[in-house]
This record gives sequence, structure tokens and C-alpha cells, in this order.
Amino acid sequence: MTTDKIHNNISLVRGAWSVVAALIIIPLFFSACSKPKNEIVEGFKDAAAVPTLRSLDVLTFISDSGVTKYRITAKEWLMFDNAPDPYWLFPQGIYVEKFDPMFRTEASIKGDTATFFKNRQLWRIDGNVHIENVKKELILTEQLFWDQRSRTIYSDSFIHIEKPEEVIEGIGFVSNEQMTNYVIRQPQGIFPFKRAAADSVAADSSGAVAVAPVQRTNHKIRDKQPEKSVSKK
Repeated sequence: MTTDKIHNNISLVRGAWSVVAALIIIPLFFSACSKPKNEIVEGFKDAAAVPTLRSLDVLTFISDSGVTKYRITAKEWLMFDNAPDPYWLFPQGIYVEKFDPMFRTEASIKGDTATFFKNRQLWRIDGNVHIENVKKELILTEQLFWDQRSRTIYSDSFIHIEKPEEVIEGIGFVSNEQMTNYVIRQPQGIFPFKRAAADSVAADSSGAVAVAPVQRTNHKIRDKQPEKSVSKK
């Protein structure tokens, strides 16, 4: 075999291998280009800070031993079941009604925000808290705690109570759930008061209760049980 023929054979072999390589590489290239780009999404670093459920425009009833006791109305309800102390948060306000066995309203509470600690069965309601009891007394404060286990409502904040004939003000109180039997820890004054004949509280055109703003207090906020030494009337 001459040198020219050897070179020709080598060229043919190289050409054949080039064609084979092209047939293998080109499909792989187009296949790789056609696949979508995948990105790794990192999980939440703090699962406790992420709500496990979010509900809007909430209207729900809560029962105890098969009897409907409460009705809750709220614009937003966030559940944080993964938190060390699981809780529900109502960041856009809350309105709670408590019913007697005949499904009549015994008391109502509303506030700017509310937190319910599930394991402790403890409510904390903050900001422009309004309470009205069956006696049509209006109680105003900036923060209160409602312990469903001990069936007590209490606060360390300033409190303003409007009765049909007088106004009572003070710092801190403890009461039953109906807000009909309460003790003010630091009374500051009792003032004569006469409500308008139309109603116990004036209402604006939207139906919202119109009341004077409640002064704020710098007293320490707590979320524990009231002291046992506090006596009730």
C-alpha cells in the first residue's frame, strides 16, 4: 500500500468519526437547551414566623361542651401552629360576643388587634378595647387579658367605665367573663355622669360607637394570671 493510500484511508476514518461525534453531540446540545432552568428554592428559615393558615372575612362560632358560647368576627385570622407557644393572630381587629345558655349576648369585646394563645386558652386584646356588658355599662381600656380557663378578664392598663349615673376611672382591674363583677385595683375617681336619652352611647352614621379616646398608660404589660390576693366584690 502506498503512502498516499494510507493517508487517504486515515482521512476517511477521521471523517467518519467526526460525523458520528456530530450526530451524538448535536442532539444532546439541543436537548440541554430545550430543558427549563431549574432553581433551588430555599425553605423558610423560621417556620414559627410563618402562618400555617390565613383566613379573611371571618365569622365563626366557638362551642363549649356542645353549647355555643362565642361568636368571633374579624377581617383577618392568622394561625401560627408551628410557634413554640402556638397562637392565633387577628391583626386587623376583632369583635367577640359571649352568649348565655339562651343564646343571648352577655358581653361583647372589640379591639384593634387580638392574640389567642391556644395552649394557655388566653386572649390578649390590644388597642381601643371596648367592652359592653348586659347592664349596658361601657368599659374602655387599651389592653386586656381574657383567661378562658379561670373565666376571668383582667388588665394592668388605665380603665374608664361608663355607668348609667357615673363614670369610674382607675388603673388595672379584674372581672368575671360577663364584666358584671369587677374590682379596680387603683381607683382614681368617680364622677357623676348622665347618658343621652337616645341611647347609652352615641353612634355615627356607620353605626360605629363614638367615644372619647382612652388615655394610654406606661404600666408594665403582662400575660400571666392575676395575683391571687386580688379580691372580688
